[in-house]
Amino acid sequence: MSLGILTNVAATYAENNLNQTQNSLQSTLQQLSSGSRINSGADDAAGLSVSDGLSANEAALNQSAQNAQNGVGLLQTADGALSQVTNLLDRATTLATEAANGGLTTAQSTAADTEFQSIVTEIGNIGSSTNFNSTNVFSGTATNFVVSDGTTGGTTTIAATTGALSKTSVGLTVTDTAGTITTAAGVDLSTSNLATSAAATTALGNITTAIGDVSAQRGSIGASINQLNAAANVASSEAVNLSSAQSSILSTNYGQATSNLAKYQVLSQTGISALAQANSVQQEILKLLQ
Repeated sequence: MSLGILTNVAATYAENNLNQTQNSLQSTLQQLSSGSRINSGADDAAGLSVSDGLSANEAALNQSAQNAQNGVGLLQTADGALSQVTNLLDRATTLATEAANGGLTTAQSTAADTEFQSIVTEIGNIGSSTNFNSTNVFSGTATNFVVSDGTTGGTTTIAATTGALSKTSVGLTVTDTAGTITTAAGVDLSTSNLATSAAATTALGNITTAIGDVSAQRGSIGASINQLNAAANVASSEAVNLSSAQSSILSTNYGQATSNLAKYQVLSQTGISALAQANSVQQEILKLLQ
């Protein structure tokens, strides 16, 4: 190769290689300091796209688990209130049985009926005042709880119904016809007094029916609680798995990164030395002019 000063080819090669080494060294140091293998789209465009998708899925699943738990909280509130309704109905059963006895005086029957009416009123109060997150718990309209992984195909809506509760609708009548479960309003206790033996006997039958209907209502709520708990557990488990997959894509492999660090540090030093040597070769031309 002839000697010349217009183009130092050797120095150009050395400079290009040194620039590439410096870029790789900078990327490796960034991976080591951040703990992330992908710090920009240039590092791994496909990997970044997959990671961002998994992150969105994970966020949706974590919120879905919370949605389901909120639903469980609402239903458990309703179940607790119905437990108290059952206690009140048990007391009403005692009063009705007592009032059905023909040996009571008018004053005694009146006293039993007064307490019975207060029980019926309290059941109505429980139905109207039991709230969860500032929303009335007892309703005949289903409440929808959404569980999703962030995709249309991975979205499920769980409809849970607590059922109405008032003096005119105590419990739910559950009917299973050909595998289809339907519910209807429960017993009306608003009209059912204990003023006479005959009235008390009629009331006793209605109260007994109401107790069974409340049990059916609690059973329906319990089934929904189990469904929501299962949905929350599945969403949480899937979120953990997605987090693990995302970590495997994003996390720095420190064994590989430290090996690359050593390699690029050596190449950087040798590249600087090579560039210096390439530049010094040009100085030899001056000797020809002496």
